[in-house]
Amino acid sequence: MKKSIALLMAAAMALSLAACGSSGNTSAPAETKAEAAPEAKEGDGADAAAQAEAAPDLGDFEMIVGHAQPEGNPRYVSLEKFAEDVAAKTGGHVKVTVYGNGQLGTEKEMLEQVVQGTVQGMRGGQFDFSPRLLMFTAPFLTQNRAQVTALLHSDLAKKVCEEAEGETGTVIINLCDAGGYRQFSNNAHPITKPDDLKGLKMRTNGMKTIDMTFQTMGASTVSVPYADLYMGLKTGVADGQENPWVNVVGMKFYEVQKYFTAVNYQFHPDPFYVNADWWNSLPEEYRTIISECATEMGDYNDQLIDENSEDAKQQIIDSGAEVYEPSEEELQAFIDAAQPVYKQMVDEGICTQEEMDEMWEIVENA
Repeated sequence: MKKSIALLMAAAMALSLAACGSSGNTSAPAETKAEAAPEAKEGDGADAAAQAEAAPDLGDFEMIVGHAQPEGNPRYVSLEKFAEDVAAKTGGHVKVTVYGNGQLGTEKEMLEQVVQGTVQGMRGGQFDFSPRLLMFTAPFLTQNRAQVTALLHSDLAKKVCEEAEGETGTVIINLCDAGGYRQFSNNAHPITKPDDLKGLKMRTNGMKTIDMTFQTMGASTVSVPYADLYMGLKTGVADGQENPWVNVVGMKFYEVQKYFTAVNYQFHPDPFYVNADWWNSLPEEYRTIISECATEMGDYNDQLIDENSEDAKQQIIDSGAEVYEPSEEELQAFIDAAQPVYKQMVDEGICTQEEMDEMWEIVENA
């Protein structure tokens, strides 16, 4: 039923960009630094006016973009900036309307809408139609921002993104970070070693590498949509979950989770999917402008994540939840326990052994 409603909403909005009401989420997101827009600089208004006057009139286009994150989240803030930048640089001839907070449905539903063309774009860690992107979610693949950026800007990443158009009818116009390093949490007991996961029912979004990692360490997994996760944790559908600090704060998961472990076990790519037919119908000059704005958006997104992650973790601590910081030796135990996942990824065709080796090389040279 939810999917049908989302599709009807999207189709209606494609005909007239009527303003949407507020989201029906039960828990409002907490404020973070990411909510603050970039400070206006002297001359910005004149620059924008000059930009609009110089923009070519190559026709008018509308771009509806959906995503699942709430206000204040880096994805939300950076997409709002993207919409403003595109309007400014095309002189208003390309109008981008962003619907966050899961207003258009789940991430899978939104990606289906992009493939069908009822929505022009979406951002999110949804890889059902582009499973090869999962190679970048290998557990403990990277340890810092430089390594993440090197992977997402690599020729390997470009190759994987280029495969999307032929396989899904979408174009990936940017690949950034979905929220920062991901952490474990649960309601049963502190997770200080891999064995502490045994017997726990951990939520996943259906992503294979998350399932593989948890199951390799002895946990069972249950798939729960992101928008439903708060209630799923509150009612015991899942004992625990994994998400970046900024997501935990944005969705207030700390209200329904007692124990957190700062394990930094994964980052997720955040692909910006755009319907290929719509994209290819744009004048080349507009495609160039939108691509440039998407690149700037991705850089801004990652900057916001880095600026807000530590503050978000502190908010979780201040809420009364426990955050466990593993020692170097304890963290190595998690890394060692995850080793079988790499072979599973190759065996299941997520990547080849050559591509796995290439990723390790990129990381080592970052």
